Amino acid sequence: MSDTHTYKPSLKLLDATMIVAGSMIGSGIFIVSADIARNVGSAGWLIAVWLITGFMTLTAALSYGELSSMFPKAGGQYVYLKEAYNPLAGFLYGWSFFAVIQTATIAAVGVAFSKFLGTFVPVLDIRDENILATIGIFKIYPAQFVSIAIIVLLTYINTKGIKEGKLIQTSFTVVKLFSLFGLIIFGFLLAAKADVWNSNWADAWTMVHRSETGEVVGGVFGSAILGAIAAAMVGSIFSSDAWNNVTFIAGEVYNPKKNIGLSLFLGTMIVTLIYVAVNVMYISVLPLQEIASAPQDRVAVAASSKIWSNAGAYVIAVMIMISTFGCNNGLILSGARVYNTMARDGLFFKRAASLNKNDVPEFALWIQCLVASLLCLSGKYGDLLDMISFVVVLFYALTIAGIFILRKKMPDAERPYKAFGYPVLPAIYILMAISFCALLIWFKPTYAGWGLGIVLLGIPIYYIAMANKKI
Repeated sequence: MSDTHTYKPSLKLLDATMIVAGSMIGSGIFIVSADIARNVGSAGWLIAVWLITGFMTLTAALSYGELSSMFPKAGGQYVYLKEAYNPLAGFLYGWSFFAVIQTATIAAVGVAFSKFLGTFVPVLDIRDENILATIGIFKIYPAQFVSIAIIVLLTYINTKGIKEGKLIQTSFTVVKLFSLFGLIIFGFLLAAKADVWNSNWADAWTMVHRSETGEVVGGVFGSAILGAIAAAMVGSIFSSDAWNNVTFIAGEVYNPKKNIGLSLFLGTMIVTLIYVAVNVMYISVLPLQEIASAPQDRVAVAASSKIWSNAGAYVIAVMIMISTFGCNNGLILSGARVYNTMARDGLFFKRAASLNKNDVPEFALWIQCLVASLLCLSGKYGDLLDMISFVVVLFYALTIAGIFILRKKMPDAERPYKAFGYPVLPAIYILMAISFCALLIWFKPTYAGWGLGIVLLGIPIYYIAMANKKI
């Protein structure tokens, strides 16, 4: 390792846009609509949840454009929070990012790859008959080791330089975008049925709860409607998250003051349109009951079976494997840059502050790989993601609020790009995000409480790190 190595611009606008879109599209769009359908129970509200999430994502991305143009360097959200508030705020985000947000997402996406590889290799199915060992509350499956192997492989490739990671990211994202377009088009052309569509929209705005068999188990009224929407949005927000990953690698993007903001807009817009279109296709092909009761929540498999009959499961399995492989590459590539920036501030392992001969943060990549691999073995990454959902949105709200602070704190700073719709749209996002977090705290206090606990655990760690800096 040598401190003489620095980040070099290697990513053009297309590459940056593919990182945004590729990091967002993992396995969620193929699965989470089942849980959303159980929470809100009707076609109108299913689409509304995706539209609300899309609006929030686009608004946040447009707002981040201003921040990325002000601070066009590696670290992204960590840097924005540090500059707008103080080093502690930045560290709490970086700590949460390392402890669960990025690493648990990498683990979850890796296991999704292995699970769908199980379509072709049955021993990789996560079923009781495939258990290798039970250690306390943890169950170890062959799929978890395949997940780790994929994470290690992608980490190794990314230690060889940004160009290698860029090639994988752009190639796999283009393939999965065309695959999703194909799924949408063939769904409408070959499997859409007027009677299914009409039935789903007959009572589209009556919110109900559905059981895992898809049966209506009760209506949703009053304030419970907001709670149901918040619970449903956990899945759609998870599926739409990681759009900000491109800001972590700003130091490696050509003309970052312009291209980061533009890639955020283009990437989130493309994915939002695809996600809404996919769900409209689901509604045209499957009755709401079948969406809510899809085996193992694999809605895309159920829809694909209507399109291609028995081959449908294999088509979707290949699509998800391509999607998750590309998604994890983007997550692994970008995440390590945050730890590198933290280390340069003396708030992470010292070795993570250096770049290798290929000008990438190799140690940061491997330490991220280690934590993600442990989360793969724990089998608890799904719970951790639920716990942290409201914290992720809370950090987004704090970061966007930072735009208001920086306008007063640094009024004369160069802003090549300014937040679209300021101050109205950023303020609307902040209100929606805080409402979402408050509803989760009210209706899912266990998840929200543990998530907040993970963040607050970073406070003593921060002061220990600061004390070590002074020694």
